[in-house]
Amino acid sequence: MVHPVAANIILIRHAPSCGAGRLAGRLDIPAQLPEGEALALARRRLTALAGVPGRVVSSPARRCRESAAALCPGAAVMQDARLWEQDFGEWEGLESASLPDLGPLSREETAAFRPPEGESFLDLAARAGAALTEIAAAGPALIFAHAGTVRAGLGLALGHAPLGLAFEVAPLSATLLRALPDGQWSAGFVNLSLIA
Repeated sequence: MVHPVAANIILIRHAPSCGAGRLAGRLDIPAQLPEGEALALARRRLTALAGVPGRVVSSPARRCRESAAALCPGAAVMQDARLWEQDFGEWEGLESASLPDLGPLSREETAAFRPPEGESFLDLAARAGAALTEIAAAGPALIFAHAGTVRAGLGLALGHAPLGLAFEVAPLSATLLRALPDGQWSAGFVNLSLIA
């Protein structure tokens, strides 16, 4: 069912992962979740932004599912495989210093580049954009996903996928996207930290 009014979706990047320093698109690694007062603060900030979540959707990645469970305890969490991070193929698990130097690339060239046996950001943007559009069509939602997924949503809002690569997306940050009735998108806020 398509809503006749704008639908807000808030995308939450997962908590820092235990694979820090390594390229972890499809590696299914756990999250390093805040505890105690830091977790309570993150929950309060999210509630202030979104209220009580009606729908919570997550990437199937462990770090996203764990983040959703920690920030929205007791909520039913639906999973959508289209929200997975970019598949970096043969580069998965490599340390940043071990990645090949590609030289200077334009934003469009970066978006189109595919690591060996992997997918490009444009591939990610196509699949994640379809998921975000479908999720928004059903009404407001909280979405726990990855930096690449959030950037794909921002590219959707800007009308040109490569522009999403211009944004920094910190762990446990929130980004508000609004699906408008005419098929257009807008961004309400970007990279708003849920932790101190």
